Amino acid sequence: MPKTSIESDNPLLTPVKTALVEESQRLGFADCRVTGLDIQQHGKALDRWLALKYQADMSYMSRHRDLRQAPEQLVPGALRCVSVRMNYWPPEDPTRERLENPETAYISRYALGRDYHKVMRKRLGNLGKFLQRKLEGTQFRAFVDSAPVLERGFAREAGLGWIGKNTMLIHPRAGSYFFLGEILTDAPLPVDDGFTDQHCGSCRACLDLCPTDAFPEPHVLDANRCISYLTIENRGPIPEAFRKPMGNRVFGCDDCQLVCPWNKFAQFSQEADFKPRHQLDNSRLSELFLWTEAQFLERTEGSPIRRTGYEGWLRNLAVGLGNAPGTPEVISALKSRRKHPSQLVRIHVRWALKQHGCEH
Repeated sequence: MPKTSIESDNPLLTPVKTALVEESQRLGFADCRVTGLDIQQHGKALDRWLALKYQADMSYMSRHRDLRQAPEQLVPGALRCVSVRMNYWPPEDPTRERLENPETAYISRYALGRDYHKVMRKRLGNLGKFLQRKLEGTQFRAFVDSAPVLERGFAREAGLGWIGKNTMLIHPRAGSYFFLGEILTDAPLPVDDGFTDQHCGSCRACLDLCPTDAFPEPHVLDANRCISYLTIENRGPIPEAFRKPMGNRVFGCDDCQLVCPWNKFAQFSQEADFKPRHQLDNSRLSELFLWTEAQFLERTEGSPIRRTGYEGWLRNLAVGLGNAPGTPEVISALKSRRKHPSQLVRIHVRWALKQHGCEH
């Protein structure tokens, strides 16, 4: 079918959109909806967040602020955003048991398997090519955290859910354990109704449970205090005030989702790529702390954990070991890294040993 030049919704494209949604499901996406590019209200929220300096050291958030608010600059002539979600939560996962065992390393459940960027980017690309086959001459670009796109804003406007008090996108029949991806296209596909309702009500579970009190108010996250930021994006020392609250969380944090009542409706993922690798869903802190850099690189190949780097990995594990019971195994592991060449690692090892009364 030749591409239409009409910019508004074209009812002739309804069959194309229907086929696109069906193809998205075949590719493994749990939902696929379409919206326009008006993202202004979400842009205003971003400006307020940046003004309060809640982005911590993530300077790219302000550096690309204009692009986030003008998505048509990313794809000239773009008219629509195709927003998709893909479930990642592994079935029958004893998450709370792992989190409550201080000797076990807790890794955010989205990071246990293959890097979702790799999984989703390829499939989104295939979905865009499918659209091109349906509408000759259509231009598109796929995004999975790969450009400055206000993905939760687009997802809300497309009707994939509402943005909860914990800043996560929540769907009333699917919870929040899913990844988001987008396709910007110049195809004037019919748009879906946005999600205008808020279903958090008076619930404050996520705000009150956060180990580091990272929510200064509902719907606002201060990355400076967030365990996910501190263990992943942060390249420096973890502030001492947050080390004890970190507990055994060594890569990311799921607390504000685990406590969310809407996640009783979460849909488990059947994606083989998201299944845990190298028993990272149930490994002892002391075992992971003894990995060499070569072992780290080998066992995190194709994993989101690579983002923190080997030094960051040891830093996070040292904090976890400082919060673990002071067993001979824990003390021995920490002492083995006392003279590590990285000052960042040594700082956290000294702190951890001090927690166990081993200052010398």
